[in-house]
Amino acid sequence: MNVYDFDKTIYYNDSTSDFYVFCLKRHPKIVAHFPKTAFYFILYLLRIKTKTQFKEKMYEFLLEVDIEKDLHDFWETHCDKIKPFYLEHHKSDDVIISASPEFLLEPICRKIGINYLMASRVDKKSGKYTGINCHGKEKVRRFEEKFGNSVIDEFYSDSYVDTPLAERSVKSFMVKGDKINDWKFKGQKNKAD
Repeated sequence: MNVYDFDKTIYYNDSTSDFYVFCLKRHPKIVAHFPKTAFYFILYLLRIKTKTQFKEKMYEFLLEVDIEKDLHDFWETHCDKIKPFYLEHHKSDDVIISASPEFLLEPICRKIGINYLMASRVDKKSGKYTGINCHGKEKVRRFEEKFGNSVIDEFYSDSYVDTPLAERSVKSFMVKGDKINDWKFKGQKNKAD
């Protein structure tokens, strides 16, 4: 079983940011939510609010969109951002684990044949979370909740925040753009050293 992060790993950008910009162009009234979102972002940086609380405030823009149509149209125009390496290596038992909202990734996962998706549980109409942001150690918890002690043969991510999953995997890879390198664990020396 191979496990992949989504954003900047198998998808060229951040899907949530892309979807936000896509919706902003269609529904300019979303800009009215920006001051509150910016305020919560500052509170998050100051560690007064959690990442989940900040993101929940950001997702209030969903109140202004036609979610079903916008999701459909977004993936019609953004499915070409799935990286070629993933499409070449795709297997039926692949698992995607992402901090992005589940509702956002479900359509593209269905379209490209990904059967197992774990992502942040966010209500697509209100922006409210059910649970916490699927990030860092939460990804391991969610994986083990569904798959127990199953072996992760290969793990791919663009961020060292995912080290808890990388440590649990037989092989781990860091993805930067189209480059895939072995994961460098803290204190690990280069082969040349």
